Amino acid sequence: MDLGEKLEILADSAKYDVACTSSGVARPGRHGMLGSCAAPGICHAFTADGRCVSLLKVLYSNVCSYDCSYCVNRRSNDRPRATFTPRELADLTIGFYRRNYIEGLFLSSAVLGTPDRTMELMIEALRILREEYRFNGYIHAKTIPGADPALVERIGLLADRLSVNIELPSETSLTTLAPDKKKTAILRPMGQIAVQSAQSKKEMVLYRGAKPFAPAGQSTQMIIGATPETDRHIMDLTEGLYRKYALKRVFYSAYLPVVEDRRLPALHTAPPLLREHRLYQADWLLRYYHFSARELLTEDEPNFDPYLDPKCTWAVRHPEFFPVEVNTASKEELLRVPGIGPKSAIRILQARRAQNLGMAELKRIGVVLKRAQYFITCRGKAAAHGSRAEIASALLDPKAFGVGMQQLSLDDFVPKALPDAAPAVQKLAARGMTADKAAQTVRQEALQCLTKRM
Repeated sequence: MDLGEKLEILADSAKYDVACTSSGVARPGRHGMLGSCAAPGICHAFTADGRCVSLLKVLYSNVCSYDCSYCVNRRSNDRPRATFTPRELADLTIGFYRRNYIEGLFLSSAVLGTPDRTMELMIEALRILREEYRFNGYIHAKTIPGADPALVERIGLLADRLSVNIELPSETSLTTLAPDKKKTAILRPMGQIAVQSAQSKKEMVLYRGAKPFAPAGQSTQMIIGATPETDRHIMDLTEGLYRKYALKRVFYSAYLPVVEDRRLPALHTAPPLLREHRLYQADWLLRYYHFSARELLTEDEPNFDPYLDPKCTWAVRHPEFFPVEVNTASKEELLRVPGIGPKSAIRILQARRAQNLGMAELKRIGVVLKRAQYFITCRGKAAAHGSRAEIASALLDPKAFGVGMQQLSLDDFVPKALPDAAPAVQKLAARGMTADKAAQTVRQEALQCLTKRM
């Protein structure tokens, strides 16, 4: 098998790993070294399945000794297999970099024999890049659960960011669908990376020759929709991971049925893209808006509303919090208002030092007044008055009713429900209703339900 065939197989096998992340480090170019790593992250590219990536994304090998039911690369699945040598992978990365195709590397792997053996081969490839080619660009490496801690330490000295995939949101699901993987084998390297990364930062302040350990931190990925966990369970787990292991990002990957198994969704099941979108929105609220997981979801409503984003859902549930006076409210209070984000909140705090703010000033600042106007006051006066139906209409997420033209051929000009539209829209469209009519019908029903809730 030549290098081109290996690349085709291993790049295709890696497409289910989410890697839409910036570097998180600022390392300028150096004399005698190849490449640099700018603070804003490396340039972005888009894969055929629509995922945003910034680097060469491949598996070292898709020959796996594990038999995880949800994985396309599982041992029992009949598919083409390939494995790079460390030198091949290093040469490929440098060749692509010199052609300006990429600026970095995202490297993962199936478990080739044992976790230790797999990690040793990945480390050798990264060693060649860093030491022989003097590659100074961004490298994101997936560590293999169950590998020796000494190997985790070695790869952390070579890569900018490490990640350990938690895969499934509960130990029960992991035991059922991935019997070769253990919860402790996943969480142990997470804890090691968190401790060594923090220790490395302290040492770099004290010692000139200290080496950085995973300076861009660590991340993880969860598969969403393959197992029955609720959004509340997932967000509780996410909040705990951020708090305990200082993760930079938790990625959520909507499960795409690729193998037939009675314990998994049927092959014709559409991936839950809208649910993935809601989880990312909620994740943002945890990290930048000072929300907690238990504020966003309750035992009575353990899943996110498909028609409202999580912040608007919270606002509808807590009318006693509003209205908020923009000229006196704290940053935390401003961040609770639909239509006001972190940047807008900071601009409001800065601008009101010089003047009292009105609607015109808020619009110039960048506040989304279509939503915010119903939840704020300016100089003690309500910014806007609206009926419950008008407010509900402003809050509904248009993404949930998305319809568009999918011109896959010259004859295919019929509007269709977009892949991440609400499941109810998809079901009506699948039954023969036109996409426009399906979206209109579901939106009207959602509007009526939300109006009654308010």
